[in-house]
Amino acid sequence: MAEVGESAVIHGIVLVDPVVHGDERGLFVETWRQEWLGDVPPMVQSNRADRTAGAVVGLHYHRHQADYWYVVAGCARVVLHDLRVGSPTLSATLELDLGGDGPQRHRGVYIPPGVAHGFAAVTDLTLTYLVDGYYDPADELGVAWDDPAVGADWGVAGPVLSARDLANPVCAELADDIRPVFGER
Repeated sequence: MAEVGESAVIHGIVLVDPVVHGDERGLFVETWRQEWLGDVPPMVQSNRADRTAGAVVGLHYHRHQADYWYVVAGCARVVLHDLRVGSPTLSATLELDLGGDGPQRHRGVYIPPGVAHGFAAVTDLTLTYLVDGYYDPADELGVAWDDPAVGADWGVAGPVLSARDLANPVCAELADDIRPVFGER
């Protein structure tokens, strides 16, 4: 059975280290089971992102949607930042590496609504992610990837970002009506 545990840095972030079965033919890994997270809404959509080394995606957040990320190939530096008003871990930042060759190679991460999330492609990579809500442009929000209040080390030099991500405001400039609230979906 997978090893499942909540992050000590950000409330509601769940790290999953699945069991890896391997032999001379290769390996088999269950990358997702709904039961690993207990009483959370079911995931309804699966997405895939292929990025080249040096790309940075984020920081994005949703007020009503959770994500579950798994790196299929390559290595990602994941940055998570708690934006939820009333959260016991408000303003905490967590950085972790997914994929690559280390012990985190098959780790998945559950990201609850209101936690800003992004990743840098340390190498060329493929990331799959499950979401518990269908795409809603009104719930596609963001904060500046380089906000000093986040203080992230993205692990890449000369990051390549989208125009959307370059235009995101810093946390201090988020309007009250788009700030996530802890415990609300």
